[in-house]
Amino acid sequence: MPENARLSSSIGQIDLDFVEREATPRLLMKLGIQLHLAGLSLSNTVRILEIFGVERVRSTVHNWVHKADLQPNSGRNPDQVAVDETVIRLNDEQYWLYAAVDPESNKSLHTQLEPTITKVIASSFIAELREKHDVDDAVFLVDGDKALNYACQRHDLDFRYERHGNRNSVERVFREVKRRTSSFSNCFSNAYAETADEWLRSFAFAWNQLI
Repeated sequence: MPENARLSSSIGQIDLDFVEREATPRLLMKLGIQLHLAGLSLSNTVRILEIFGVERVRSTVHNWVHKADLQPNSGRNPDQVAVDETVIRLNDEQYWLYAAVDPESNKSLHTQLEPTITKVIASSFIAELREKHDVDDAVFLVDGDKALNYACQRHDLDFRYERHGNRNSVERVFREVKRRTSSFSNCFSNAYAETADEWLRSFAFAWNQLI
């Protein structure tokens, strides 16, 4: 699919029902949200909006992104699911990002940000994934993480150890998340965990539209 077609499609899926009184035209609000999630910093997104005669501060675009409450579409039926967790820095604290990806399409299925790694949290992540997608017959690809292995067993799911191969799809998502948070350090500075979790789900939405 051409790049401009993917952008048009994703912009069309951005719901602005949260808007009550906003002087910015809705199309430009959607454009600002999409540009930031696609890779532009808040500062550069504001500069693009200025080209269209709209002057907004970075915090305004930041608020648009979070209020839009974007996340990956539900209802997928993948043959395989790559699952993993990675460390995310939030201010001076360490959190863990759980993620599930469809290796065939490289689309993100579900993300969840947690303050620690436990079998209970991993099981909760898998439970939410099952609620969103038809994954009961899928093969889960794990890298030996004991909590995620336990969660798959707890939910009676088929899983196998795979360090590379199709499981690399989830690593690609992690690399892009870390590139973004490294390049735009203001993303998770002075932010609550809930705000960071919302941004990560919004990022997953944009990732699915652009890959």
